[in-house]
Amino acid sequence: MSSHYLRIFTQPKSAILLILGFASGLPLALTSGTLQAWMTVENIDLKTIGFFSLVGQAYVFKFLWSPLMDRYTPPVFGRRRGWLLLTQLLLLVAIAGMGFLDPTHHLRWMAALAVIIAFCSASQDIVFDAWKTDVLPFEERGAGAAISVLGYRLGMLVSGGLALWLADRWLGWQGMYWLMAALLIPCIISTLMAPEPTDVIPVPKTLERAVVEPLRDFFGRNNAWLILLLIVLYKLGDAFAMSLTTTFLIRGVGFDAGEVGVVNKTLGLAATIVGALFGGVLMQRLSLFRALLIFGVLQAISNAGYWLLSVTVKDIITMGAAVFFENLCGGMGTAAFVALLMSLCNKSFSATQFALLSALSAVGRVYVGPLAGWFVETYNWSTFYLFSIVAAVPGLVLLVMCKKTLEFTQRTESFMRRTEYAAAYQLALRILSVGCLLLGGWLVVLIVNAIGLAEWAFGVRLLEWGALLAIAGILFGGVLDLLALRKTHLI
Repeated sequence: MSSHYLRIFTQPKSAILLILGFASGLPLALTSGTLQAWMTVENIDLKTIGFFSLVGQAYVFKFLWSPLMDRYTPPVFGRRRGWLLLTQLLLLVAIAGMGFLDPTHHLRWMAALAVIIAFCSASQDIVFDAWKTDVLPFEERGAGAAISVLGYRLGMLVSGGLALWLADRWLGWQGMYWLMAALLIPCIISTLMAPEPTDVIPVPKTLERAVVEPLRDFFGRNNAWLILLLIVLYKLGDAFAMSLTTTFLIRGVGFDAGEVGVVNKTLGLAATIVGALFGGVLMQRLSLFRALLIFGVLQAISNAGYWLLSVTVKDIITMGAAVFFENLCGGMGTAAFVALLMSLCNKSFSATQFALLSALSAVGRVYVGPLAGWFVETYNWSTFYLFSIVAAVPGLVLLVMCKKTLEFTQRTESFMRRTEYAAAYQLALRILSVGCLLLGGWLVVLIVNAIGLAEWAFGVRLLEWGALLAIAGILFGGVLDLLALRKTHLI
């Protein structure tokens, strides 16, 4: 492969992307799996351990405070690097602080620090996503996305599996948290060395504009609603396949947990890294649309490996091949998908828009679990994995519908504005907004009930109506997009 396409991987910017990606992935397990393992070892009750999982909601709702990071600039190091440095310093202090506590005697303090770590980590993600969107030119975004995904995965591996091993064999739980805090020091140094975006990017003049303008800018674009559906559905088939993979390999095929763990942690991780890097290189030769289409098709086909496992005799080599191929294609698709999200962000509001789009992209991954379990119970594993291939088709169809819009954006680095059906689009946006407000109310009810302040029974109704209205708003907007595209002869 020509050295021209590998050039970005040798630039100093790539090392910074890798290390900042590592910083983004490092705190994730420290407030989830690793912290749960520590509390389990210390015999904390399951209800309390389950309550701690609520701190992860910060990653889902980070878009709520992302406008602050678009509107305000810290006094030193600029709008992007300043916020990165602040969040990393707070993370270092909070993670180190966890090392001075133990779950048996300081549970409330640990809960407070876990919330702070999750909040600062989600905030760091907001700024890092905005920084790489602002600093990477269009032709480098595929490779840049691949490098940051690699760093993110390595950070998760270090704070997950490696951290558990270190805590058990060498350092103890407190020493391990101190080491994780120390690993943020080279990340802070990388932030100091990182370039601040040099483009003259207008900053929103008021907080109100920082909240309203990103939405007005996005929903004023051609194909905006179809692109929202594309973001939700593009990796839906992949999400279905991955949602029950471990259960399938253990319960459905009959492998033991040790075999599954070794294959997933070695072959799976290696394949994801290779796929992300290879996808990043290929994206420098392909248009964004072609990369998304090819990688999307490969993601769908890769699920057939699990279907083959479900209808053949148990074999460790077949399992390894299925896991490797699925993770390889998933890594390629992830690199292209992150590049898509970057391409959809206006640099004036990149923190807010990327946070919104990435939160939306998590909808499929988060909420397919219950549906996947019901599907397997109703049918069987082989039918489930065949369906996961079919579930990838709507995303690919939407991608083809959005082809001309995506090609226009890549060619001009600007966005098509729409001119049709203004009143109807306003109605669609209002329906979506009401649905989101009801879903926000459901989350409040869920938290209030979880901490025992009340026992409100209307939370399920809020969830049902909120989800129904949100879906109705997006589908209505999608229909309007189709009508507008036909009217302007773009499809």
